Amino acid sequence: MQIRRIFLDKVNGFWMVFSMITILIIPFIIGVGLYLKAAPLFENQSLLKLIFSSSWAPSTGEFGFWPFITGSLYVTLLSFLFTAPVCLFAAIYLTQFSSPGLIRVMHPVIDVLAGLPSVIYGVWGILVIVPFVSDYAAPFFGTSSSGYSVLSGGIVLAVMCIPYTLNMLIEVFNTVPNGLKEASLSLGATMWESVKHVVIRGNYPGIISAYGLGIAKAFGETIAVMMVVGNMVNTSGNPFEAAYPLPALIANNYGEMLSIPMYNAALMFAAFLLFIIILMINLFFRYLIHKTKRQ
Repeated sequence: MQIRRIFLDKVNGFWMVFSMITILIIPFIIGVGLYLKAAPLFENQSLLKLIFSSSWAPSTGEFGFWPFITGSLYVTLLSFLFTAPVCLFAAIYLTQFSSPGLIRVMHPVIDVLAGLPSVIYGVWGILVIVPFVSDYAAPFFGTSSSGYSVLSGGIVLAVMCIPYTLNMLIEVFNTVPNGLKEASLSLGATMWESVKHVVIRGNYPGIISAYGLGIAKAFGETIAVMMVVGNMVNTSGNPFEAAYPLPALIANNYGEMLSIPMYNAALMFAAFLLFIIILMINLFFRYLIHKTKRQ
């Protein structure tokens, strides 16, 4: 019996270590694979020219990814600006001020929003957000727009990211012990002061983690954004004009036009850029979490 327990313990330990190593190796394998597939592109153009050039003419061998990078960053930034305050204040209200019945109703609603396919958000964006931007938002700011724009992509993306970010913030705020809030209230603090100084300030790492997850998901989202953002190579900073994010470039063109020399390598380089940027976003937020924990 003792030998059997030792054997099972070693087997379980081996599988746990093996699973952990596999999870650590998978991103490395993905990154190396994408780099090797994109490597032929580096023979004709330098890395800096590929990243910072705005010239996109695959038929002549010109692959400038700057419009696609800025388009992805612009849409992601807008979605974050819309998502961050809504999720933060909604999570505070649900965990600190609302009744238990409201929380029981909200959890299934959040789960439903998180489980909807992205194409449904895209169709909703075409039917609702695109006409709103074209008929109301653009004229309000004294300009014109087809509606298929960075702003439409940012709004749709924000709605998609709300359930993930909100769910994480709710879980973070629920970890605060009631004793800490009660101690703050007993010292004369108001309810809002207790929330601000105990719940929010004590959970900066968790808040940063939730926002980091939301931004990383937003940056890599494809179908819904592709349906409403316009998909035009553009470097303008006008949110009412169309853009062409990196995920949309890959989804629209992979399997098409591969007869053009280096086009396949260019799409693999776009995927590699997407991988690297999301990795940098996660590392940046991990650094922020580390700094806030030390403070």
